[in-house]
Amino acid sequence: MTGTGSAAASVLGGLDKTRPWQEDFYRHLHQHPELSHQEHNTAAEVAKRLGSFGYQVHEGIGGTGVVGMLHNGDGPTVLLRADMDALPVKEQTGLPYASTVTARDLDGNQVPVMHACGHDVHVTCLLGASALLANARHDWQGRVVALFQPAEELGDGARKMVDDRLAAVVGHVDVAFGQHVLPMPSGLVGTRPGSTLSAADSVRITVHGRGAHGSMPQAAVDPVVLAAMIVVRLQTVIAREIDPTDPAVLTVGSIQAGTKSNVIGDQAVLQLNVRSYNDQTRGSILDAVKRIVNAECQASRSPRDPEFELFDRFPPTQNDPTTTARVRAAFDAFFGDRARDLPLQTASEDFSDIPNALSVPYTYWGIGGIDPDTYHRAARAGRVSQDVPVNHSPTFAPVIQPTLDTGTQAMVSAALAWLT
Repeated sequence: MTGTGSAAASVLGGLDKTRPWQEDFYRHLHQHPELSHQEHNTAAEVAKRLGSFGYQVHEGIGGTGVVGMLHNGDGPTVLLRADMDALPVKEQTGLPYASTVTARDLDGNQVPVMHACGHDVHVTCLLGASALLANARHDWQGRVVALFQPAEELGDGARKMVDDRLAAVVGHVDVAFGQHVLPMPSGLVGTRPGSTLSAADSVRITVHGRGAHGSMPQAAVDPVVLAAMIVVRLQTVIAREIDPTDPAVLTVGSIQAGTKSNVIGDQAVLQLNVRSYNDQTRGSILDAVKRIVNAECQASRSPRDPEFELFDRFPPTQNDPTTTARVRAAFDAFFGDRARDLPLQTASEDFSDIPNALSVPYTYWGIGGIDPDTYHRAARAGRVSQDVPVNHSPTFAPVIQPTLDTGTQAMVSAALAWLT
């Protein structure tokens, strides 16, 4: 067994002691989710536990962000990150520890709250890994930075931590890691070099018309027709302007216009979302959106120029190949045939804002969260998309084990690939 493999086996030998409190903590966290930038109780609990493990704790970074640091002799510094926030989703899992929480969102609306994306898994696994490393300091050397990030779902939590003294707090970092629970069989861990998660850009577009009575359309510039033409034409951006070998998605998710069947309104608001994997494609798509919207407005004799607002922007996640190869080797050694290649993901994350700002290489992997029997039964029937809940679904509920064990083991074994 290699030195790294031997150290991983030694450190993870303490999992029998952390597993019971991890499982209890996970149920508590799942039952008490908090929205983005409101993770006060979660952050307080994380800080208390990190302190009890012997970490130097920094709270309130970027709002509710928490950083714990553990020095253990000379060696590299490894940053391990977990996100903490939940979503405005009403839980329908039927679990005995299901969330019934409601809260006010940033707009003041009372909404249901659920850990529908699995961030409760991420927090629990990183806390467990932090405890295991602290309890086995004779097996490694260096420094561990355990970073618990707010507001991943809004895409600004990482940047807020970066802008709020993160570099000064953590100092020099050699490598950064992140992970996400995904709708694949629990017990599996998947990695890939290069493009891994897409960039995401949401765009709110307001187009202007001229209102009139529904019976007198000749007096109007109809924004509903204008919006419809824009939607149809936007479908050609991916199909006719982007290389078929370059994955990208453009979705128009919302159109709002008019108030009554016999009234032609004076504006329409479209909201669309773009997913891409590199800056060139990202720029090309957004430029094409503006060009098409401006042209359709001109063709419809719109009385005012359209308005564009970019929001909910996420960077691409592009795993460093050398770092990923080293992590994959550690995973192969520990997990054996449970370590797999991760398919390209169309979801988006803001994790990469942290290592990019710190100028350090990173890799990001996925762990399975679905009961293997449930997943394989759906796969045999060709019904994975229909029968396996995905992240953000009101029925998304990772099985507790072996999901928590796998996420904890992945964090520890990746960290020890540098710390031994």
